[in-house]
Order: sequence, then structure tokens, then C-alpha cells
Amino acid sequence: MNQPVGQPPARFVGIDVGGTKALGVALDASGHVVAEETRPTPRGPDSLGPLIDTLVELAGSLEVEASLGVGVPGLVNRAGVLQAAPNLDGVAHFDVAGLLRAAFAGSEMRIEVDNDATCATVVEWKLGAGVGVSDLVLVTLGTGIGGGLVANGELVRGRNGFAGEYGHMVVDPTGPLCPCGRRGCWERYASGSGLAMLAREAAIARRCNAVVALAGGDPQDVRGEHVQSAARDGDSEALAVIDEFARWVALGLSNLTNALDPEMFVLGGGLAAGADLYLDRIVAWFGELLYQPHLREIPRIEFATSGPRAGAIGAALLPTL
Repeated sequence: MNQPVGQPPARFVGIDVGGTKALGVALDASGHVVAEETRPTPRGPDSLGPLIDTLVELAGSLEVEASLGVGVPGLVNRAGVLQAAPNLDGVAHFDVAGLLRAAFAGSEMRIEVDNDATCATVVEWKLGAGVGVSDLVLVTLGTGIGGGLVANGELVRGRNGFAGEYGHMVVDPTGPLCPCGRRGCWERYASGSGLAMLAREAAIARRCNAVVALAGGDPQDVRGEHVQSAARDGDSEALAVIDEFARWVALGLSNLTNALDPEMFVLGGGLAAGADLYLDRIVAWFGELLYQPHLREIPRIEFATSGPRAGAIGAALLPTL
């Protein structure tokens, strides 16, 4: 990173908690990453105490001084309590912020905890693709879909702190079952898992032979990376799946535009690595599906630029907002 972030503490730490690992970074006063470390994320029914211990140990090893920000997956309220997390075992009403403040009792260090996609929104807004944009929507396209929102130059968390759960907009009430318990959520179609589902459906219909071959011959083993590989080789059936996937992404973006009227969408998450395959088709479908495009400045769509450290860096920036 080559851009300052205002007037942060002398050395401040951000940690991004994932399903398998916690990534921590330390930033200096200019906003440069000066240290990076990872630890395995504790798993299992008795993992909550060890998770706090891991965060404290990781922050200490990064020589945290005046602030600590932590991004966690799931529904995080405004007090920093993780109410539910699909990829962390046994989580319900888990007071991450309170336990961290207790662990650092006696310190004047500021501690903030928020959703990991909110952290990614912060870094793209402050240092990435959305610098200078006052109305921005970040959408993370990974195993599921999350996101964050900036409106009128302010980070929007919502009444409960749950803003940005775009993946659970229902786009097809008769569609496939979602882990959330409902049917036809946007992330069933427009996430990395959705891309694989669309490809498997095509394979079962005896299309996408090249994709199936890359998966070892079994349509049920088809994953998103097989689609991408075949598409890069110019396979027309894989490209058709990419186009269908792009339409589903654009459908959600058009709905978000109707609700929020942003200046810009930033698309992040694991699928950002395939931006060259998706972006043109997403933009084309977005233009087709958008309501009253001739009466508005059409929001621009770009992929995120901050890479795999985005969540950790954004978490480090939380206390500076």
C-alpha cells in the first residue's frame, strides 16, 4: 500500500478471521503493512475460548500498540457481538469485542469488531478501487455473497449492524434451498458455489463436456475453477455458463441499484481472480436489466484491488473511521 490513511495510531493491527485461518497485519502510521502473520482458526465445539486466545496471541505477536480491529464472518451487531456465523462452530451471541477488551484490560487501546465484508468495504473505499467515491456498494463473490455499503461518505452498518447481507436477497422463491433455510437466495446463483451449480446443471444436461473432463469425468465433481479453465481455453459451453452466471450477478446488482442508487459497485471475494472472464458480461447484462438506465448515471462496476489481505487491512482501519 502506498497511500496514507489519515492519522491512525503509531502502529495498529487488523485481523481477518476465516474458516481455516486468522490473518493478521500491522500497519504503520502511514498505512503501510509492516508485518503479517497467520494462525489456524480453532474449530470444534469448544473453540470459542481458544479463538479469543488466538486473537490475543496474534495481536501481541504483531506488537499491537493503540488499536485492534477484527473482522469475523457472520452477523455482527454494533456492540461487536457475533450473533451467528455459518463457518465457525458453535457461535451464537459471542461477545468478541467484550472478551478482547477484557483480555487487554488496563490498556487504552481501542478495539473494534465488525463483519469481514464490512472490513473489505472499508479498505476498498479508503485505499482501493473506490477511493474518492461517496456512494459505494461492495459485493463479495466467494463461497457465498456478503458486502458492505458507503452512503454519502459514511459507512452504513444498519440498525442492528447487519447491513450488507445481500446474498440472502431472494431472487427465485422456487429456487434451490439455501443454508439459511430459504429458497432461491441470490448467492445460490451468483457466488462461487452458484457458478459450480450452474455448471453441474449444464453437465447433467450433457453440455460442458470439456468442463466435466477437467473435473475427472463426474459432473458432480465440477467446480468453478474447472469452468474458468475451460472458458480460458475458449470452450463455448463453458463460456455460456459464464454468461449465465454473469446474468445472475447483474440481476442482483440491478436490484441493489433500485434500492440504493450507488455511484459504484466493487466486486470482491475469490471470484475477483477471474475478473477478465466475468466483468464484460456482467456489465453487458447490467445494462440490459437496469431500470430506467437512460434517466441515471449508470453505476460503474469494477473488481476489488486490495487482494487477499483486504479483510485484515480493512479491520485495522476500523478504529480510524
